[in-house]
Amino acid sequence: MALIQSVIEQGLIYAIMALGVYITYKILDFPDLTVDGSFPMGAAITAALISKGFNSLLTLPICFLAGALIGALTGLIHVKLKVRDLLSGIIMMTALYTVNLRIAGRANLPIYNNSNIFENAVVDRVFPEALVPYKTVIIILIITLISKYFLDWYLSTKSGMLLRAVGDNEKIITSLGVDKGLVKIVGLAVSNGLVALSGCIFVQQQRYFDVSMGTGTVVIGLASVIMGTSVFKKVTILRVTSSVVIGSIFYKACVALAIRLGFPSTDTKFITAAILLIILVVGMERRKKVKIHA
Repeated sequence: MALIQSVIEQGLIYAIMALGVYITYKILDFPDLTVDGSFPMGAAITAALISKGFNSLLTLPICFLAGALIGALTGLIHVKLKVRDLLSGIIMMTALYTVNLRIAGRANLPIYNNSNIFENAVVDRVFPEALVPYKTVIIILIITLISKYFLDWYLSTKSGMLLRAVGDNEKIITSLGVDKGLVKIVGLAVSNGLVALSGCIFVQQQRYFDVSMGTGTVVIGLASVIMGTSVFKKVTILRVTSSVVIGSIFYKACVALAIRLGFPSTDTKFITAAILLIILVVGMERRKKVKIHA
C-alpha cells in the first residue's frame, strides 16, 4: 500500500511538470530544455524561502511566476535574438544551474525541520485522524487538478486558441496580423510556470533541495506525455490533459515495478530512457501499420 501511495504522489507531482512539457512538445513543437533548469529552480526558491520561515503556501504562486519569467526569457532569446529553439533552452538550462546555486546558497539544502504545505497547523486541524496517512496524496491531487483545469481553461481562451494555432500552422497566425513570436513567449511562460510549480511541490514532499534534482526532468515529462497520449488516444471521454496526468502516474508505476523486479534505484535514469525508447518505437510501428492499411 505504501508503494502504491508513493507512486501516486510522485506521479501526480510530475504530472504538473508533464502538463508544462505537453504545451511545448505537443502544441508548440518546441524542444524546450529549460525544463531541466526551471524544475530545480522552483525547488531552490521553495527551499530557500521555507528555510527562512516563509509561508509554504505562498511559495506555490511565487514559483509559478518565477518559472513563467524564465520561460518568457527563453522565448525572448529565441524570438528576439533569433537563436534556434533547442539552443535557447540549452542556454537557459545552463545558466539556471548557477542561478539555482545562488538562490539556495549551496548544492544541498534540507528543510526537514520546517513546516510545509503537507505539515503545518492548518493541515493538522483540517484533516481528521482517519485521513492523516493520506493527507499528502490528497493535497497533491488537489493541486494537480487545479493545474490541469487551469490549463484546460487557458487553452479554451483566445490566447490558448492562438497558441494551438501557432503549433499547427504559423502562417495562419501571421495572416491574422498576430505576432507569432509573442504567442510562443506566452506559451513558454505558462509551460515553465507549471514546471517550476511541480519543483516547488516536489521539494516539499522530499523535504530537501539538491542542485542536480532537475537532471533528466524533460525526459520524464516527454515519457509521461507520449505514454499518456498514446495509450489513451482512443479514449474520447478523456481530455488530452487528463491523459497526460494518467500517463505520468503510469510512467512512475513502470519505474517502481522495474525497481521492484530487482533493478537498483541508481538505474532510474536508465530505466526512464528505456521506457521512453520503447514508447517511441511502439508509436512508430503503429504509425507504419496505419500507413500500410491506408
